[in-house]
Amino acid sequence: MKIAFITDPLHHLKAYKDSTVFMMREAVKRGHDVFAFEVGDMAMLAGGLISARVSSLSLAADNEAWFKIAGQAETALHEFDAVVMRKDPPFDQEYLYATLLLTMAENQGARVVNRASSLRDYNEKLAIAKFPEFMTPTLVTRDMARIHAFIDEHNDVIVKKLDGMGGTSIFKVNKTDANRNAILQVQTLEGTCSVMAQRYIPDIAVGDKRVILIDGRAVPYSLARIPKAGETRGNLAQGGKGVAQALTKRDHEIAEALGPTLVADGLTLVGLDVIGDYLTEVNVTSPTCMVEIFEQKGFNSAAQFIEALEA
Repeated sequence: MKIAFITDPLHHLKAYKDSTVFMMREAVKRGHDVFAFEVGDMAMLAGGLISARVSSLSLAADNEAWFKIAGQAETALHEFDAVVMRKDPPFDQEYLYATLLLTMAENQGARVVNRASSLRDYNEKLAIAKFPEFMTPTLVTRDMARIHAFIDEHNDVIVKKLDGMGGTSIFKVNKTDANRNAILQVQTLEGTCSVMAQRYIPDIAVGDKRVILIDGRAVPYSLARIPKAGETRGNLAQGGKGVAQALTKRDHEIAEALGPTLVADGLTLVGLDVIGDYLTEVNVTSPTCMVEIFEQKGFNSAAQFIEALEA
């Protein structure tokens, strides 16, 4: 197959731990041709054809010099067997435009993973509202008075922006916090930007689990991202420690409940964030943690993903 990956700049990817690189290497191992381009390389040409300046890649095991560009060509996206969207958030205006171009490409016969319309519809914070039976008490608003009332009701609350990733712009606030008004002013941009407030889940102390679903089926191990001392965020980007572990009964329950809906919506690769018994995020843009699970448990979720593309 010819598989094109939409990525951030290739030289920014940390090959020793990056799930996209792991997928690319697995694809090459299985005899497929791998290509890459950035969002800015896409264009709608005369007649409405969606195309991109695409680089064909030669991969190496060396994590420092892990790729070489073997050639470049303007290529219509429908000429690839799969176009895998792996651009990291933030989901800004340019990201939105990219999904609109990808939807046009799908209409021309391109197979985009994950489906472009679902990348738009599944805000990674708000998507949990599709599955309310697994949510902790949650509020979304830009009205600071509503957030203050929510904090008064639940005492310990997490406040986070709707377009963040990697643990950025996440605050734990309680009703006695002297800085809580200042935090809400900053988070909501003085009441002009909607945020999410969630009742704090103490089980974060034993890990914010990333549960990977591929074609609706859960990888048998999660990566529990355990906060470092003095932190309430388990994200690896914030110094959390990743510990691979077998899925719990509750993890399986959540995954099995969500799987059919995600597949129906064209979401082949999804990363669920689970803290304790609660679903906290549905990550659809560029879910990670494949490498850590492979290194600790030997389970190759990148191979499972490429098999899903082959099927």
